[in-house]
Amino acid sequence: MFGRFMPTEGKFFEYFNQHADCAVTASRELETLINDLANAEVHARKVQATEKKADRITHDTIDLLHKTFITPLDRDEIHKLITTMDDILDLMEDVAETITLYDVTTLNDEARKLAVICVQCCELVKIAVGLLEDMGNASAILKTAQQIDQLESEADRIMRSAISRLFRDETDVKSLIKMKAIFEQLETITDKCEDVANIIEGIVLENA
Repeated sequence: MFGRFMPTEGKFFEYFNQHADCAVTASRELETLINDLANAEVHARKVQATEKKADRITHDTIDLLHKTFITPLDRDEIHKLITTMDDILDLMEDVAETITLYDVTTLNDEARKLAVICVQCCELVKIAVGLLEDMGNASAILKTAQQIDQLESEADRIMRSAISRLFRDETDVKSLIKMKAIFEQLETITDKCEDVANIIEGIVLENA
């Protein structure tokens, strides 16, 4: 469907793919951070560097949007997609900063499980974005979006269970506040991935 567009217009899809690559890279680094708290600051700096790279891609995308007369997707859809994808990176940077600023030295299995789901969601976002240029991929895109929705539901379940157990078992108020914040931030990453999936679903349904 999009083959007839000028090469400049195809640059939007390149930016989407580059941004999705950043999300995968940052999510994997965040997972590594959570499993290697002794070197949290090193990993946090890498997450931050990737977030800054994604910011530049977002800026370039919006700049191109202003300069392009005919766009391959609705202008609002392009803006909404790239800025929501950028929110994913912002949230991952927030988690990394929270862990380092709070000087968190231990995290439990629930946090590690949530980190794994964040990676899985970002990998699926990358797949969906990579398929977006060709509406012949509509079925595969919608299936991928559904998988993201399922993972978000699983993350929500893990977070609720973790916080419930935290309030039952944790006697140190400071530790409770720290852990609750981290659980919620990790789950919010999957929420934002689901938001991206919903935007992509809308694009597919309008253009397929």
